[in-house]
Amino acid sequence: SELIKPYLGSKYKLTEVPKSLIFYMSKHSGPVNEIQWCPVREQSHMLLSASMDKTIKVWDAVDTGCCLKTYSCHSCAVRAARWSSCGRRILSGGFDSMLHLTDVETGKQIFSSKNEFRISTLKFHPTESNIFICGGFSPEVKAWDIRTSKVLRVYKAAVQQTLDVLFLPEGREFLTSTDAVSRDSADRTIIAWDFQSAAKISNQIFHERYTCPSLTLHPKESMFVAQTNGNYMALFSAQRPYRINKKKRYEGHKVEGFAVGCEFSPDGTLLVTGSSDGKVFFYNYHTARIIRTLSAHKEACVSAIFHPVLPSLLATCDWAGEIKIWQ
Repeated sequence: SELIKPYLGSKYKLTEVPKSLIFYMSKHSGPVNEIQWCPVREQSHMLLSASMDKTIKVWDAVDTGCCLKTYSCHSCAVRAARWSSCGRRILSGGFDSMLHLTDVETGKQIFSSKNEFRISTLKFHPTESNIFICGGFSPEVKAWDIRTSKVLRVYKAAVQQTLDVLFLPEGREFLTSTDAVSRDSADRTIIAWDFQSAAKISNQIFHERYTCPSLTLHPKESMFVAQTNGNYMALFSAQRPYRINKKKRYEGHKVEGFAVGCEFSPDGTLLVTGSSDGKVFFYNYHTARIIRTLSAHKEACVSAIFHPVLPSLLATCDWAGEIKIWQ
């Protein structure tokens, strides 16, 4: 993309809140569950989307707003899809319990495997590009190796469902957020794991009685944020013992009933989240105040993500199947 080229050599500049709609993209016939910019900077004009309509799409979301390719390898809703670190493959998982690794160019499956449970979250290991973690409707979380098509390790938690997975820097440890809130206790809502030994490091991280549909890491500081069904985002240390910051809560948006994602801007100054009323909320990371809200969608906005290279370019998606690009 000619638009991205001038920014590749320079340091990311300050993020501003986007004001105007650039592209309105609506080729999905069902809710969009997840969107992700291509992690290869030179190819970051491409946006990946996974939908309940059983498809994955790749868009040129910087230059044209056009759908470049549709992949229909799943027989049920696609709940999670991630770019590989090289940008040439897409890993996807869905309610058909299938895992697929698809070649972006040819659309062929490099790896396919039936998982034992319906999949709701997938994450590649940050330093080992052939390994990923898969969680879903099961007490177990699994680490897979693409080269052998086999499960490397199983992480066993006494929970009903894994909602999200977050690798901590270097990938030696990772967090899972789980649907395990009982009436009398809130332990196990966020669990920290040792990646190599599969040992549980801690399950006493978040003590409030809310599930956390998504987790996100701060790009510069050793902190992470958990989106909670209590209509606020909680801030934690990303180092043991992963303490919560009781002085900061990012509240004002609505979450109930939807897996609403949240994310930091690449410079770490803004925290952005969707909202079940269709709005996008921009928070000052340091003060936890709302800087602005954007009336982005009519239906629940489940994801809002800043572009990794172009300052202030934002992609949002919603429960009606629409994707929008803002600047």
